[in-house]
Parts: sequence; C-alpha cells; structure tokens
Amino acid sequence: MPPLFTASLAERLDRDSAIAVCEGADGTVLKAGTMYIAPGGQHMVVNRAADGKLRLALHQEPPVHSCRPSVDVLFRSLLAPVQGSVVTVVLTGMGADGADGAKALREKGGWSIIQDEATSVVWGMPGAVHAANADDEILPLEAIANRLHELLTRRPV
Repeated sequence: MPPLFTASLAERLDRDSAIAVCEGADGTVLKAGTMYIAPGGQHMVVNRAADGKLRLALHQEPPVHSCRPSVDVLFRSLLAPVQGSVVTVVLTGMGADGADGAKALREKGGWSIIQDEATSVVWGMPGAVHAANADDEILPLEAIANRLHELLTRRPV
C-alpha cells in the first residue's frame, strides 16, 4: 500500500468509524479502542517496551510475500508481547499475506476472522488463511464489525 493511500484510508475510516483510526507512528503507545493502519511502504510491529506498554515500531526491512507493509510481519510481532489475547481479521486482498501470522497467533490461543468469498473483491488473503486452517469464523464484510465488538466487549466469567 502506498503512503498516500494509507494516510487517506486512515482519515476516511476515522471519520466513518465509531472508534479512532490513525496511521501508526514509530513509538506510539497502543490505546484501547484505536485502530492503527501501517503506513505505506513500512512494516509495522508491536513491541512491549521496558515500561511494560505496547508500542508500535516501523521499519523498512525487505517485503514479505511481496508486501511492505506485511500483515504477517505485524501478526508475528504480536506472538511474544500479547500471546493468545489477539483477534485477527483478514479482509479481501491479493496473495497469501496474513495466513502464516494468523495461524501462529491462533495456535497460541488467538481468534481468527476472515471475510467471506462472496463479499470479497479478491479472496486471496482470506482464502489463504482458510486454506491454512487458520480461521475460526468466515463472515460477510457487513457482519465483521459487530462480531468484533461482541468479542472485544464480552466480560470473562
């Protein structure tokens, strides 16, 4: 994704969403209720800082699955700092980026949602997650936000 696209995407989603949406920046402390979009041309990862807080870091290491930013890079960065307390969502897109990371997080206790083929423009990325047996739910695009809200606001028993 090119830089200008990710910036305008973040702005549009921020206007249209019930939660805050912004482009990720190096050193940003993660806040509950905020969605971070990786800046175009940069991988985005999550680290646990010395102060115990989860922070974003950006880098320009080589593309993964011909992608930079890569979903797999982001998902794999979550393995150590948050382990199984992750819900992944993979939406329409070309290629297989996201499948390896979603599988690794799911094996650690995470939950994986993918967009269904009928509502996807291209079912490459969600299809790759499905082919890797790394999905827990396949949902139409219009149902994903409500399901995320349900999953992320339920109280432990």
